[in-house]
Amino acid sequence: MVKINQKAPYFSVQAFQEDDVKRIKSDDYAGKWVILLFYPADFTFVCPTELGEFADKYEELKELNTEVLSISTDTFWVHKAWHDSSETIKKVKYPMIADPSGKMCRDYGTYIKDDGISVRATFIIDPDGFVKAIDTHDNSIGRSANEIIRKLKAVQYVRENGEQACPANWMPGKGTLKPGLDLVGKI
Repeated sequence: MVKINQKAPYFSVQAFQEDDVKRIKSDDYAGKWVILLFYPADFTFVCPTELGEFADKYEELKELNTEVLSISTDTFWVHKAWHDSSETIKKVKYPMIADPSGKMCRDYGTYIKDDGISVRATFIIDPDGFVKAIDTHDNSIGRSANEIIRKLKAVQYVRENGEQACPANWMPGKGTLKPGLDLVGKI
């Protein structure tokens, strides 16, 4: 099971990106932040709303030294067909990982064996390959790109400014906390 502050599982997979199929590896993203977006399946209802929202935020995320990778158990052929038929998915420029065997989903603990699909899950991985945030929930609930970007900025801030903690709803420019006995019972 993947845990916070542990190395993210290695992957070497095929992905559909910008009308091409390529092999990508987790090592390709060394030195970058990575957001993994596991989702149930192409040609569904909630999934395109999320992937489209991340497509709209992709340039902002790249400016934050972050790559987005979406993952489902569909083949790259299905990703291509979805891309060609959906105006929302046509906006997606980040890699769409094909995991038809479910190996990557199993490695990250998102695989639903009886259904052959993934639960909706998000992982934020730091430039050294360590997992910093995990969010997993029922497939009927869509994610918020804005909230995931907020979390990304918080873990980036903590990495750059050690000994700091970001309180609830922290946003860049807002106050942080320095954990210590002097704060106990005073917040």
